[in-house]
Amino acid sequence: MDVGTWLKSLGLERYEATFRENDVGAALSPNLTADDLKDLGITSVGHRRQLLDAIAALRLKAPPAEASIHSSFTSASADSSRPGDASESTAERRPLSVMFCDLVGSTALSSRLDPEDLGEIIRSYQARVASIIQQFNGFIARYVGDGVLIYFGWPEAHETDAARAVRAALAVAAAVSEAPVAGQTLQVRIGIATGLVVVGELIGLGPVRE
Repeated sequence: MDVGTWLKSLGLERYEATFRENDVGAALSPNLTADDLKDLGITSVGHRRQLLDAIAALRLKAPPAEASIHSSFTSASADSSRPGDASESTAERRPLSVMFCDLVGSTALSSRLDPEDLGEIIRSYQARVASIIQQFNGFIARYVGDGVLIYFGWPEAHETDAARAVRAALAVAAAVSEAPVAGQTLQVRIGIATGLVVVGELIGLGPVRE
């Protein structure tokens, strides 16, 4: 996604220079919050609202990680390519730490809050998570509702991936709960799994048709 094209599609191309001057590109745009837009100098409430709605749409359309990752205990390893067909698989085995976090009580929140207010809370929560994960060199694979799936060890592997995942989880829990969002005190549930996986082998897609 090109930021200029995206802004033009919203009729807000006047802000393209501002986005580029502040190094806000395609990767950062889905994580922008209302406060970020204010910092960018977007003073129009209507334009901020329009951008926040468009940002929420970007998150819903965000593709999964470019590689498919599955447990080596439940699927064939990368070495099991058919004879003479080795070029079809580029999978590799590697240790990986996978973290998933989601909001506690999000169903209750959705039942008593206006959808726009709930959307603002989710966006702010996701921005906090993204900011912490970047500090620990984690990779956000996808947003699933109020859940966030994160990899430590892909696309870049480090010897300290498991330890960084744990430290990141503690930091996320603290950051989410330390300050209310739109008057709501939030808590997050976090799970981490570490083990040997196969990266890059696509499972369950069926035959490729041209």
